[in-house]
Amino acid sequence: MPTAPLPDLVETADALLTPGEIARLFRVDPKTVTRWEKDGRLASVKTLGGHRRYPKAQITHALNAGTGSTEVVRALEAVHALALETGAMGDAGHVATLIETLRAGKSAPQP
Repeated sequence: MPTAPLPDLVETADALLTPGEIARLFRVDPKTVTRWEKDGRLASVKTLGGHRRYPKAQITHALNAGTGSTEVVRALEAVHALALETGAMGDAGHVATLIETLRAGKSAPQP
């Protein structure tokens, strides 16, 4: 007889994001998310299958921190400058929008 999943496990699973999901939120490559973890900017948990997952609350806080998220804004400014240098104007525009949103203290735009 199948059993229903435990509510706390379901809530925990819903509270974790994949590197790809975070990459879409910040409009960066998933490998950038991995570098952020290695740099100590993000904390992660490992699934039984060895995949990295990141607490949703940590990401939501970074996105909604507004001007208090100076590290995130600085990182995005560096990404913006690199996008301009390499001629990735579309990416530069997306990053600029995200920086403006964070500075204004609003919720980040959804992709």
